[in-house]
Amino acid sequence: MSINAYRWMMNGVNEPLTRMEFVAQPDAGEVVVEVAGCGVCHTDLGFFYDGVRTNSELPLTLGHEISGRVVAAGEGAGDWMSKAVIIPAVMPCGECDLCKRGKGTICRSQQMPGNDIQGGFASHIVVPARDLCPVDEKRLSAAGLELADVSVVADAVTTPYQAVHQAGVTQGSLAIVIGVGGVGGYCVQMAKAFGATVVAIDIDQNKLDAITEYGAAVTFNAGEISGRDLKKAIGAFAKENGLPRTEWFIFECSGSKPGQESAYGLMVHGATLSVVGFTMATVDIRLSNLMAFHARAIGNWGCLPEYYPAALDLVLDGKVELKSFIEQRPLSEINSVFADVHDQKMQRRAILIP
Repeated sequence: MSINAYRWMMNGVNEPLTRMEFVAQPDAGEVVVEVAGCGVCHTDLGFFYDGVRTNSELPLTLGHEISGRVVAAGEGAGDWMSKAVIIPAVMPCGECDLCKRGKGTICRSQQMPGNDIQGGFASHIVVPARDLCPVDEKRLSAAGLELADVSVVADAVTTPYQAVHQAGVTQGSLAIVIGVGGVGGYCVQMAKAFGATVVAIDIDQNKLDAITEYGAAVTFNAGEISGRDLKKAIGAFAKENGLPRTEWFIFECSGSKPGQESAYGLMVHGATLSVVGFTMATVDIRLSNLMAFHARAIGNWGCLPEYYPAALDLVLDGKVELKSFIEQRPLSEINSVFADVHDQKMQRRAILIP
């Protein structure tokens, strides 16, 4: 079986994305997914605007937040035919020693659409079947969502899910989220779903106002209060509300130099600093603070596919709000959408629809 499809290919940095034709055909263990929607992530902007290198040589189709329907299946993957699915943004091989020890996020044979393989800004995509996350369409409809809407689960939702999970957030924790845009906004909701009281920090007051409705107990505008004053303000909030004064969980989601500096400066005794956002900028820090506070700093690359169903359940159960934070746009508008997201003209996460 072959499927005529189209992709918007990146040929080089800052060159317009152009439409190209191709034919999709699955090998054994693979499926062809007809794309319902593909979210625009800041990682895509890093590849396109900032010179971040893709693992695959150009030309390459970007896009790694993908939902859709299986329309063709290779040998051994027939059970997936016609099913609605989310494609994980990071797909481990499942066979190496790292994968067998539960460390699939650092699998050296992993495949990321729009980085290692062709991505989802297309009508169809060919991917391994083993890591797909099935979507219950009855529950999807009951939640007032479309299949395209849950494309953002593939990164914006599951990445903070894993970050909150691996950090060890529990009922009664104090969580601090820096940068409450796409990923950060969902990180606030995830931390609350795990039982934390959440402090949200950003320089965009509109984003802070929006996330107050969906999980932030208190917000601080880093453009108005920062450094030691910010740390004192959070400490005062913790004291007034009977929250921990130590062991704070700090999630840096802004992917910016000021955000990372703020996150490190908020460290307290026993703190856990989770680096979720990415920036090419370098940050000067006193590493000994980790020793002095007996704290830890951990990274977070994507999310293990086995966590996807639980993260999706939080969305379908209404514990994580999607609809208020997404906006569907035609895939044909990809260049103007990229420009708008890059210029921070969009308040919601764009989902491109073929």
